[in-house]
Amino acid sequence: MRAKQIIPLLFGIVGVAILLSLGTWQVRRLAEKEAVLAEIDARIGAEPGALPEVPDPARDKYLPVEVTGDLTGDSIRVLVSQKQIGAGYRYITAMETEAGRIMVDRGFVPVRETAAPAAAQGVTVQGNLHWPDEVDGYTPEPDLGAGIWFARDVEAMAAHLDTRPILVVARAVSQSEPLATPLGLDSSGIPNDHLEYAITWFSLAVIWAAMTVYFLWRQRRPDKGTIR
Repeated sequence: MRAKQIIPLLFGIVGVAILLSLGTWQVRRLAEKEAVLAEIDARIGAEPGALPEVPDPARDKYLPVEVTGDLTGDSIRVLVSQKQIGAGYRYITAMETEAGRIMVDRGFVPVRETAAPAAAQGVTVQGNLHWPDEVDGYTPEPDLGAGIWFARDVEAMAAHLDTRPILVVARAVSQSEPLATPLGLDSSGIPNDHLEYAITWFSLAVIWAAMTVYFLWRQRRPDKGTIR
């Protein structure tokens, strides 16, 4: 092997090794993330219990609870979309309970539906506590005049509806509501891109190796311009 080929060869070997290690790390992260998601799904689907006296966003996220009370007429609409259905709203309604006034995410109502979910008394809701992280720098401010929001912000919604900063995402409601379809929680909304990242790194490793081989091959070819 010529001396001038040693450095490109070493460069190629090191590059492939780094890319393969990054892909392998993403595979390990994939397994870890899938285990975490399985734990979250198990927690979400567990038997509901009583609402904690002082729910904690870190400790009690996804905690299954059962609450009973009166769904008031105080609601806000959060603009969302559903596959194969289209645009619609999540209806967030204030609920009077023994634990105080809280919020219930009653579910999805198509945007074409002009009626709102009705107030109801003596309703039992089974669902999960949630503090969604949906607001970023690009989220528009709520249209308070129309009662339309563009993301769920528990603190801001609670201030607007005069409730405790507690949101229960309903998965079952004792009183049938013909308008709202509960959108119970699951782990499908939690990003898990590690497989795509792993494929990307491994693909780059293959490309890097192929380019290295091609470069070395070109180095070994006789110069076409040489007069023999």
